[in-house]
Amino acid sequence: MASTQTADSSGAATSLLDHPTGHDTRHRLPRQSRGTGPLLGVTAMTAALGATGFAAAPAGHAADAPAAPSVTAPDEASGTVLSADPGLALAARIQQQADGRRTAADESARIAAAQEAEARRAAQEAAVPLGDHALPVTGYRLAAQFAQAGAHWAHLHTGLDFAARTGTPVTAVTGGTVTSAGWSGPYGYRVIQTLPDGTELWYCHLARITTPAGPVTTGTVLGTVGATGNVTGVTGPHLHLEVRPDGAAPIDPLTWLGSHGLTP
Repeated sequence: MASTQTADSSGAATSLLDHPTGHDTRHRLPRQSRGTGPLLGVTAMTAALGATGFAAAPAGHAADAPAAPSVTAPDEASGTVLSADPGLALAARIQQQADGRRTAADESARIAAAQEAEARRAAQEAAVPLGDHALPVTGYRLAAQFAQAGAHWAHLHTGLDFAARTGTPVTAVTGGTVTSAGWSGPYGYRVIQTLPDGTELWYCHLARITTPAGPVTTGTVLGTVGATGNVTGVTGPHLHLEVRPDGAAPIDPLTWLGSHGLTP
């Protein structure tokens, strides 16, 4: 193979490779001289372009090249994070709903506590102060004591009897509510008064009832002394008074009245 030398316009020496002539004629490629600097390979050039973020688009398609993404400053990006990330937006909505439910539950608890406190205050105001008590009848004598045994009762006596003339007014010992009134067999006509603490006062053997239901205060007339129900001629007309804490078994009315400053 023969080699010839030629000079280009810049004066740089370029070697031309002479290829054999014939039917298989090929182009002659110029060989760059070593003194013109290193060649950048495809891989190296691609890496360099990728590192800078710029790549030359073909001239014919320059208008079709996509626009470079906009750069947002950190302080501006914080306001658009939720709209840009659906996951964060969903998490934020869930957190807001949870906060709303907690707020509603706290408010409900606060209202319930306030209502309970108001109910307690109202109950305390409605309660009769200690000492605001009075004996249920006047002009009486004690005819039978609590737990007294005798032929008049099948069991021990369950109350305190105030013997008085028929028609003597029977009044509420203290403030409370009449929760039952009417005929009650052996007790005759009976009125049950429930006090704020749940204690029940039974007024029995009445001739008639004047306050069948509702709130009453100390001295409210509930009925009149009588002899209805299981009353013998020996005891005569009287008020049979029972005291039943929480509506349970009766206790000695004399002791209970004494604890409120009353001495029959």
